[in-house]
Amino acid sequence: MSQKTGQQVYNLTLKIHRYDPDTHRSWIQEYRLEAGRILRFVDLFRKINEEQDATLAWNSSCEHGQCGTCSVKVNGKSLLACELLVENAVQYFNTTTFNIEPLNIAPVVRDLLVDLEKAYERLDKVRPYIIRPAPALSPGEEYPISPHELEGYVNATRCINCFCCASACISSHRTFLGPHAMLAAIIRVMDPREQEKQERLKILYSDQGVYRCHSSRACSFVCPKQIDVAHFIALAKEGGITRKR
Repeated sequence: MSQKTGQQVYNLTLKIHRYDPDTHRSWIQEYRLEAGRILRFVDLFRKINEEQDATLAWNSSCEHGQCGTCSVKVNGKSLLACELLVENAVQYFNTTTFNIEPLNIAPVVRDLLVDLEKAYERLDKVRPYIIRPAPALSPGEEYPISPHELEGYVNATRCINCFCCASACISSHRTFLGPHAMLAAIIRVMDPREQEKQERLKILYSDQGVYRCHSSRACSFVCPKQIDVAHFIALAKEGGITRKR
């Protein structure tokens, strides 16, 4: 750490996992750079592109913590690169050296990019939308949901499909659809607008459903939207999502 024109500057080392699909070569490349304390990790990636290596591939879109496309693993923790500030990272991990790798939720396309179409396949299996909506009280009007009904699951609707929880999950990706998919199904079971409950319950309690969860709570620990994903999965395990709330 140093002072530069009155601003705190950190001397960082980024060890980034690289992958070249043309040669199928994988390696770890080390980048050293100076960065101010309020730069985000997406800013560091951009700084590398502009000053050191234009070939480094990474992903982002909104860069405001709402789209989930910039998810990576930093020193083993799944997170959004657009939300992690340099100063916070140094304090949290107690180091200025960061190992950065793509999420392990799908095949790597290049460097920090993964095949999101493959990642969404598990989510698509639970059909994360209303299949058969309940009719509104009057044609053409919205379906009203009382605050009491909404209270039980509204926090879960903040999910942005960043797949951080799926990457952190210790359960097998081969036998478990994943915490993000379970959460999407649970939301629709709890949603009073959804009339097709049985299909969702079959998925939740299938051999790839909630009973494959090991209850490590890693999903809740890494969720950037602070959703207690493990709580909702536990509710499903004990049948609490189908009871009258």
